[in-house]
Amino acid sequence: MKQFKHTGIDFTTISALHQMNPWWKGNAMEQLPLTRRHLVGQIEKRFEYQLAPITVVRGSRQIGKTTACLHVISDLLEKGVHAKRILRIQFDDIESFRIGKDPVLTLVDWYEKNILDDTLNNAASKNEGCFIFFDEIQNLDDWSTQLKFLADHNTVTSVVTGSSALRIELGRDSLAGRINTIEVGTLSLTEIGKIRNLSTPEPYLPDNGISKLKRKDFWEGLKIYGQINSTIVNEIFTAFSERGAYPIAHLRAKAPWELVADQLNETVIKRVIQHDLRLGEKGRKRDPQLLEELFRLCCRYAGQTPGIGKLTQEIQIALRANIGVQRVRAYLKFLSDTLLIRLIQPLEIRLKKKRSDPKICLADHGLRSSWLQEHIPLEFENDERNKDMATIAGFLAESVVGALFSSIGGLDLSHLPGKGKEPEIDFVITLGDQRIPVEVKYRNSIKSEHYIGLQSFMDTPINRAPFGLLITKNETESMDERVVTIPLKH
Repeated sequence: MKQFKHTGIDFTTISALHQMNPWWKGNAMEQLPLTRRHLVGQIEKRFEYQLAPITVVRGSRQIGKTTACLHVISDLLEKGVHAKRILRIQFDDIESFRIGKDPVLTLVDWYEKNILDDTLNNAASKNEGCFIFFDEIQNLDDWSTQLKFLADHNTVTSVVTGSSALRIELGRDSLAGRINTIEVGTLSLTEIGKIRNLSTPEPYLPDNGISKLKRKDFWEGLKIYGQINSTIVNEIFTAFSERGAYPIAHLRAKAPWELVADQLNETVIKRVIQHDLRLGEKGRKRDPQLLEELFRLCCRYAGQTPGIGKLTQEIQIALRANIGVQRVRAYLKFLSDTLLIRLIQPLEIRLKKKRSDPKICLADHGLRSSWLQEHIPLEFENDERNKDMATIAGFLAESVVGALFSSIGGLDLSHLPGKGKEPEIDFVITLGDQRIPVEVKYRNSIKSEHYIGLQSFMDTPINRAPFGLLITKNETESMDERVVTIPLKH
């Protein structure tokens, strides 16, 4: 029996490490879904490009970050990478991993001495470099400083996942030049199609940068691509409309929505509120009742800009408590940091003294259905009998667009409040020195008046907007050659 070299790690921790790394002893991994997120290929391309020693994968809970990393590990093993060259540590729940002052370095030191039987640098010099996966590492104090030391003094490929935008963001400065970040949203339509075993086309936007988004012909091509694949696109969008885009909703497609909703509430929303956001600075406990009520309001106002004052007033009434604006603002930021919601800030170009409020977009409209227990599909017959549903669906469509654009790394997204005679714009994409105004009009028919905001924005030279996007419910021909009309389902 192998004697472990002493590194200050107890037996419980060692046992947990072996359970997380069954390949060390030739044991099988846990069963993984047959279909993979596009994220798997994105991580593997980062290995190939070697842009940075650390790849950061950032996204909300339960969207498949851990599963994607396990798929990558499976691929590495199949390609002949020796099992002992792969280390995976999940910092989410195991308290014993918080070892001493520098747990990351302590655990890696144990791995070198007891599993690799060599140093990381020696392994790399033999062309047998190691791969280390740190899951939810932001739960550790001073994690970025430890990763910086690891990257600066060792030749090793690392993947870091995190579901806290704030904590991951705080590590960017010390890790500058050492990380490449992948933003992960919920499932794309092509991923939903593949999970459901449909003959799904490949994504229209490959993982090779976003410069194409600056060109009008890219968006025109996207529209044509959707038209060519309209039959399968319609089928996939129906599934997305009904159940949202969290993996469990489609991996368990036969399960009733009520059961899926309960699971989302338990493993995503309550997990965030009762665990991730439980403690604030200096161990101060946050109010879970306030967080729950605020998230409920975020669901109600998805795709809208209710304003901090309005949210505060409604929370005071609901909780019968004198809660201040600043506290609500802080708690809203906490929710945003978990990536359950995206706060789309106003475009600075028109704002001088008074800053406007952010627009609230949910990570997924399925969260609204599960938390409020109010099922509003995106696809339905929009007629006189469904006016209330149509209004909510319109805002949800806007929320979907905002969440989608927010998950594209390197893309700056804002909204433009109306001012005087200047109309509001739902979203403004900024790419370098160019802006793309985006309006969402999710209704049966499009009229000339729906172009006014886009036209006003494009007609203003300072905006530098050669074209605009109009996101619609149905296929429609553009009434302005500068505007590309694209159905939401594309």
